[in-house]
Amino acid sequence: MLGAMAHLALAPVTRQVSGRAASAAVPSGPERGQPLAATVAELSVLDASGRQVPFGALFRERRVIVVFVRHFLCYICKEYVEDLAKIPKSFLQEANVTLIVIGQSSYHHIEPFCKLTGYSHEIYVDPEREIYKKLGMKRGEEIAPSGKSPHIKSNVLSGSIQSLWRAVTGPLFDFQGDPAQQGGTLILGPGNNIHFIHRDRNRLDHKPINSVLQLVGVQHVDFTSRSSVIHV
Repeated sequence: MLGAMAHLALAPVTRQVSGRAASAAVPSGPERGQPLAATVAELSVLDASGRQVPFGALFRERRVIVVFVRHFLCYICKEYVEDLAKIPKSFLQEANVTLIVIGQSSYHHIEPFCKLTGYSHEIYVDPEREIYKKLGMKRGEEIAPSGKSPHIKSNVLSGSIQSLWRAVTGPLFDFQGDPAQQGGTLILGPGNNIHFIHRDRNRLDHKPINSVLQLVGVQHVDFTSRSSVIHV
């Protein structure tokens, strides 16, 4: 078990060999300004009750920010979503935009993850990672400079210990997603047009939240305030 948990905490990182990345190339996917293929929009995500919802229905008639996260046990994802939880719903409503998080775990993990992070906006899961794949989200990690994230408070050691503890004490022992899968951020809708897309190259390559909010006219959010969420 400990070996598997170590793999979870320290997911694969792409090695550089003779100036080239040793891992396979990032799968291709749609780019900004292109319409999302109907075959992708027709794929389903699951809500917290396990109900299937067509991905395209999430943005067919509204503008949305969609954040795909790595997996729910990832401490970096947890702390990033904790900051997403701090975005006032009134700010989003003023800009006529909706915030959505999509993970890749079983839907059973949605409610505990929201309770842990204090996240109350929309959230779904893509357990088979079909949408991740179609959007060209990377699997594996590139060694690439990502800078210091304003959203991550834990260091590698303390964060990994938190992830391990949650894994072994949770009611369902699983990775809550593929540990090697990376996420990304999109701005979509209304309709199938992709207004913005960012594919994370590694676990720290997520977009600063305020830079994404600025693109849709949401006012600046102060993320320096302490969260009231209890960390376990």
